[in-house]
Amino acid sequence: MSLMPGISFKTQALYATVFVTRYFALFSPPVLYLIVMKLFFLASSFYVIYLMKFKFRSRVEVDIDSVRIEYLVGPSILLALLFNYKFTFVEILWSFSIFLEAIAILPQMFLLQRLGEAETITTHYIFALGVYRAFYLFNWVYRLIFEPKHHFDFIAFLAGLVQTGLYADFFYIYYEKVLHGKKFELPA
Repeated sequence: MSLMPGISFKTQALYATVFVTRYFALFSPPVLYLIVMKLFFLASSFYVIYLMKFKFRSRVEVDIDSVRIEYLVGPSILLALLFNYKFTFVEILWSFSIFLEAIAILPQMFLLQRLGEAETITTHYIFALGVYRAFYLFNWVYRLIFEPKHHFDFIAFLAGLVQTGLYADFFYIYYEKVLHGKKFELPA
């Protein structure tokens, strides 16, 4: 049995890919805080992947975590080529990272579905990922209303809506089960 039960390695790898492509221009803008935070996201993502691959590997979960990520990466590349603000390498990487982040949770959701249940810590982790994205949506709505001169990022907003929508069913089950002290089990 794994010490990281129910956590999708493929979702973690997709998030690392999101951070690598989003922070490709690491020193732009040249603000120390942003550079440090970008390096932290990159380092922590790769550390989690290292732990999952070499320290806490579980053969059972490798077999169950079976979503073919090329079906997620391919459409994200295509969307990035079609929808970007400037057809440059760095801008296409940024758009790719936005589209991929929107669907990077899918291997995790399919893993949960195949397992049929999850540890409480796993459900809290997934809930935190969903809340993180939901707060982005609230931030965009707030800025749209109260900061009229703020540039509205249509690509990121639509991708955020898709990502939050993917969490909707999970949020409902989380509320009904975990917050009421029950075990997280998916309905049959």
